[in-house]
Amino acid sequence: MADPSSYRPKPGEIPDSPGVYRFRDEHRRVIYVGKAKSLRQRLANYFQDLAGLHPRTRSMVTTAASVEWTVVSTEVEALQLEYSWIKEYDPRFNVKYRDDKSYPYLAVTMNEEYPRVQVMRGHKKKGVRYFGPYAHAWAIRDTVDLLLRVFPVRTCSAGVFKNAARTGRPCLLGYIGKCSAPCVDRVSAEEHRELADEFCDFMTGRTNTYIRRLEKQMAEAADEMEYERAARLRDDIGALKKAMEKNAVVLADATDADLIAVAEDELEAAVQIFHVRGGRVRGQRGWVTDKVEEITTGALVEHALQQLYGEETGDAVPKEVLVPALPDPVEPVQEWLAGRRGSGVSLRIPQRGDKKALMETVERNAQQALVLHKTKRASDLTTRSRALEEIADALGLDSAPLRVECYDISHLQGDDVVASMVVFEDGLARKSEYRRFQIKGFAGQDDVRSMHEVITRRFRRYLAEKEKTGEWTDGENAETPEIDRNGEIVGTGLTEDDGRPKKFAYPPQLVVVDGGAPQVAAARRALDELGIDDIAVCGLAKRLEEVWLPGDDDPVVLPRTSEGLYLLQRVRDEAHRFAITYQRVKRSKRFRSSPLDDVPGLGDTRKQALLKHFGSLKKLRAATIDQICEVPGIGRKTAETIAVALARSAPAAPAVNTATGEIIEEEPGTMGSSGEPVTMGAPDERRGQET
Repeated sequence: MADPSSYRPKPGEIPDSPGVYRFRDEHRRVIYVGKAKSLRQRLANYFQDLAGLHPRTRSMVTTAASVEWTVVSTEVEALQLEYSWIKEYDPRFNVKYRDDKSYPYLAVTMNEEYPRVQVMRGHKKKGVRYFGPYAHAWAIRDTVDLLLRVFPVRTCSAGVFKNAARTGRPCLLGYIGKCSAPCVDRVSAEEHRELADEFCDFMTGRTNTYIRRLEKQMAEAADEMEYERAARLRDDIGALKKAMEKNAVVLADATDADLIAVAEDELEAAVQIFHVRGGRVRGQRGWVTDKVEEITTGALVEHALQQLYGEETGDAVPKEVLVPALPDPVEPVQEWLAGRRGSGVSLRIPQRGDKKALMETVERNAQQALVLHKTKRASDLTTRSRALEEIADALGLDSAPLRVECYDISHLQGDDVVASMVVFEDGLARKSEYRRFQIKGFAGQDDVRSMHEVITRRFRRYLAEKEKTGEWTDGENAETPEIDRNGEIVGTGLTEDDGRPKKFAYPPQLVVVDGGAPQVAAARRALDELGIDDIAVCGLAKRLEEVWLPGDDDPVVLPRTSEGLYLLQRVRDEAHRFAITYQRVKRSKRFRSSPLDDVPGLGDTRKQALLKHFGSLKKLRAATIDQICEVPGIGRKTAETIAVALARSAPAAPAVNTATGEIIEEEPGTMGSSGEPVTMGAPDERRGQET
């Protein structure tokens, strides 16, 4: 590991001007490329105290052995040079989007004498018009099959075309009218190119012109009683409209725009792009990247723009690009895009209307792409095994932790404090083993005390179950659980009589807490107080993804590419999700609580019937018992219970004699307005929380 001070440039050597810099390792390989408005200020940030650097930046500067830079005139030139060098050197510490080159495009080879319509993949070629990308090749072929009725452009390969020209006979498409057959000179090269231009115009969104022209020709044919020709034109119009229906209008103003959305976590980011042309979504693509460097959403967007438009020119760069966050600074990026297009490009964040709604759709696609990527990664057995081994090595465990439990605390400003326990076995979530807790030992917000209470309660139950099974007994008197052929424990001890696992019977090899050193210390202290010393404890701090061990002053920093870190992160995120879901449920129940909840045997159906009959809880509280009995399904005994519950929950307010001004104090047991005795009492105590 190199010391950055060993290759730090001398003061005054670095120019205070725009430029691009490269960090190289000891083998002279470029490991990072960056750009800066001021090289002096930017590079100074890398040579500060290592403790103040982000872990990933610290890893980069300690891997590097030298730094060099190139001065340019403007920030736009710096952006262009940075993109070129990233493409050339493929630096390991730069954000690299995994661009799926297998996305199919609808391509029109305008660089040939007789342009051809076909499906193309891979890198784009000069002189070829591209439309898409599409999710599937069959979607392109369906669209082309519809459009060939109106624009019979050549679709055959060069070999088929030459063979037809040699024999003087066109292929089948030429006979059925889906090719103008330039191979046998049915149309000239100029006429065929005009058809190809019209095909491209239609694909770029200029659809209404051709439909209106065909409708006019159809009407003229009908007036001249050429009904067969009119019928063919009618079918052509139907084919064009059907092709248009495949891409619904999403922006009413016929906008040409690209929408870019980013979904990210601490380690990875997913980018989704929707290509909108003529107000219709014409294509979609997506990338996933590892966040090798410390990077903001705006910087991720900037890298995505470089990846997306670095090889494009002209109309391939739309007039409008909508993004979730703007690069900082945004002016050089806008100027660079305008240079690629040849005219102005609007780069902005949508704020309202259809564009914001469509951006939300793109963001949902990005979130789903990130989840799908993580799911595929987690489903691989080899990857899970490597992750568990890396965790064991990093934490100094004797063996891989096959059962991992993670705990998280959730609350809303100190109210409704709850905790979650999630279980992963062999790297996979075991949702039937999940548990949730309500904090009962104290009121208010204290994550450390809450963690101590939860760990204590969970493992006190574990010890109780262990004592029941006789596992305290050593030697030959200890019970051995029965194992079935699937490796499940089915015998006495850890399972109930019906075969279901006992709630807290299985001990984990590793306890993970969501938090840093204080939470880890609380969890370790709880286990020590119970006399448990064979369960490892660690914490995962969300801010820098650092792993904390009990008693250590410094965290364990796992490599960014570590599968072990990825698994710990997934376990922690699942615990957070489970905790916050439970906390929201409790909060919503508290907000929706009603005095009717205290009436035994009164279900939701009859509650709704009461409220529907009286219109509000206030009117129900003022009703007599006989009036309550009028509600279908409510008997007299239930009505009396309802009246008592409502009376108890009513705010205490003294009755006043309006004639004399005297306050009337009713004694318990006085008669209600219906003549029935009503027992008055103190409001119920706050209901106990679940165990």
